[in-house]
Amino acid sequence: MKVFKDLVFNSKKFSGGIGATMRFDNGFEISVQAGSFNYSTPKEDLKSPDDFVSFEIAVFGPPGFVTKQFVPDAHDDVLGWQDRGQINALMLLIQSKK
Repeated sequence: MKVFKDLVFNSKKFSGGIGATMRFDNGFEISVQAGSFNYSTPKEDLKSPDDFVSFEIAVFGPPGFVTKQFVPDAHDDVLGWQDRGQINALMLLIQSKK
């Protein structure tokens, strides 16, 4: 099973900060972002995931955003300020979905 440490982060050219996406075998995809335009801590354009304590995430699948399918109490398609433990739990949940 894939977890946070398996994400590959890249610098975001246009908006600054960093981001990673991962598509799972079941077709769902997670997006993990951090930077000055994201709901992350700190809210700065830094170069490494080690520089952040929380991240902004979203989950995609047919037909688009499906974040609320995995986090029923979410108020939006994007969740902010998620720490590594929360992201790990969400990644495991996504991968368990058939």
